[in-house]
Amino acid sequence: MNRTSKQHAAMTTAGLNLIAQALSIYDNDLRLAVCNRRFQEMFSLPDHLVQPGASFAETIRYLAEAGEYAPETDIEDIVRSRVEQALDFVPHYLERERPNGQTISIEGSPLPQGGWVTVYTDISRAKRAEQLLRARSEELSEKLIAHTEELSAANRQLEATNTALEEAKRQLTEIEGRTRLTTEMMPAHIAHVDADGHYTYTNRRLSAVFPGRPSEILGMHISEALGEAAFERIEPHLLAAYKGSSPVFEFTESHGSRRIRVAFTPDQHGGVYILSMDVTEETQARVALQQARRREMAAQMTSGLAHDFSNLLTIILGMQGKLEKMGLGGEAADLVQGTLSAARRGGRLLNRIAEMTSQRTLRPQATDMHALLDELKVLASPSLPQGVGLSILDNLPDQVLLLDAGKLQDALLNLILNARDACSTSGQITVSAHAVGQTWVEITVTDTGPGFSPEALEKALNPFFTTKGSEGSGLGLPMVYDMAKLAGGDMRIGNGMSGASITLRLPYRPAPDAGGGMALLVEDSEELRAAFRDMLIDLGYSVIEAASVDEACALTADLPDIALVLSDIKLEGTATGIDLATRLDGSGLPCILMTSLPVSDPLFRKALKCGPVLRKPFTIHQLSELINPELAA
Repeated sequence: MNRTSKQHAAMTTAGLNLIAQALSIYDNDLRLAVCNRRFQEMFSLPDHLVQPGASFAETIRYLAEAGEYAPETDIEDIVRSRVEQALDFVPHYLERERPNGQTISIEGSPLPQGGWVTVYTDISRAKRAEQLLRARSEELSEKLIAHTEELSAANRQLEATNTALEEAKRQLTEIEGRTRLTTEMMPAHIAHVDADGHYTYTNRRLSAVFPGRPSEILGMHISEALGEAAFERIEPHLLAAYKGSSPVFEFTESHGSRRIRVAFTPDQHGGVYILSMDVTEETQARVALQQARRREMAAQMTSGLAHDFSNLLTIILGMQGKLEKMGLGGEAADLVQGTLSAARRGGRLLNRIAEMTSQRTLRPQATDMHALLDELKVLASPSLPQGVGLSILDNLPDQVLLLDAGKLQDALLNLILNARDACSTSGQITVSAHAVGQTWVEITVTDTGPGFSPEALEKALNPFFTTKGSEGSGLGLPMVYDMAKLAGGDMRIGNGMSGASITLRLPYRPAPDAGGGMALLVEDSEELRAAFRDMLIDLGYSVIEAASVDEACALTADLPDIALVLSDIKLEGTATGIDLATRLDGSGLPCILMTSLPVSDPLFRKALKCGPVLRKPFTIHQLSELINPELAA
């Protein structure tokens, strides 16, 4: 029996012992399920007959041998008749006088799942009162006396019934309390609206799913609780639920651009149950995984072709090199140089293809976006013509974020150089960056060039599509798009008021605090734990350790000063580091996972949804990059 079951059993026993009557419950195998102390005391039963599993027949035999059923004397006949009566499972009520002079009432009721419950009540005082009434009221008619006795018996039955109803009410209240506590703890909004759209139940988690909306919404109309913009998104699905369907759908809410999944279930009484949850991080991880799979397919398709093409280019370059050494003059020399130039360009193109389809993964690290954007202007400005200006509008908060700084800077440089080519000799390029709630980092690059043509808007993200003729490879924008998707974000292209506009959206993930605080290291290997402990100490942390998820959760509950959690995925017990990261989600405590699993392993993919993952073995430099780039310098 687990701890919760023991607690429930103890609570049940304590409650039964408060009842004045003796009570026993036997199952359909005539084995004792539960009884109270009054049952043992009333019949002076030994301990072994009041333990769960005690035989009903043995209890009857014990009572018969003690003379409980006098003047009946045939013990086996007494046991047999009582057992047969019990097996009938028929409701019954009777009163009898015990050998000790006590008068008791016995009320038995069958249970729905088999067995029965019996309540024994000491009615000696009531019987004496009845006898006194009979003696003093000889003038009363027999009919009145009988009526009084019936009324007294009915009152006793009513009292027993009221006691049972009160117990049922208490149990229902306890069940309702546990249910509400469970729904309050769930990371989702659970609610019910009536046929008019007013909330009749809510677990007060609306604001956790829809930022900026109220949590106390009981009695409020759903359109008022969600706001006009969100209600317009869900209204068609809600109407469908009122008609009997059970729609499940997703949409992006406008306040913080978070991805919300909603399920409607009709209740068959005109109302609708609602389950809504924030699936932003799940969507980001799913997008990244889909992009990785697309690249893997592209790699499989192009690797063989690129290998053969590379061999052909090598042969062409070798033959043209020999022709060049022959000293051919005039037009022949120009043709040789043209062929060499084209072959070398083909080689560079192959390298770009290999870079797009290789198994590279993003390496997020703690990144100061203000410094990155300042450096971007320094790097890009020398490549711009004198008549083309570059403006950086930095509206990001002062928070270090987890991003692949190198890949992001390369992508932005690519977009700026594309904008430069569109502006030709004069114009303006603007890079603006801001946060969308605590969900996205949004960076937009605009220019004052001619903008995208309709064909370019349709095909710009297709590899090898270019509007630059022989000067373009058609791989720049697809590589930027690939980077955004791998990070769990997105890229949108379009035309603004005066030219092209390209927007990158990347997940907003705050980096752990810099060293100097307390770190919790969760690793079940003593040798590895020692190595990782030294790394964290060198980075300025004081370290506490755990080998399992249960130990780690206990430490995080007791020690509020923990600033960072570094956990292996596979740990002692059945729970994993992913379970730990999930439990810590929403607490604000950064959790970095580490593993030696391959990228293709399902656990590795699942871990990516929780945040940064370090592949073993890793260096202190790689760890420090995730925490603070200045510590890695």
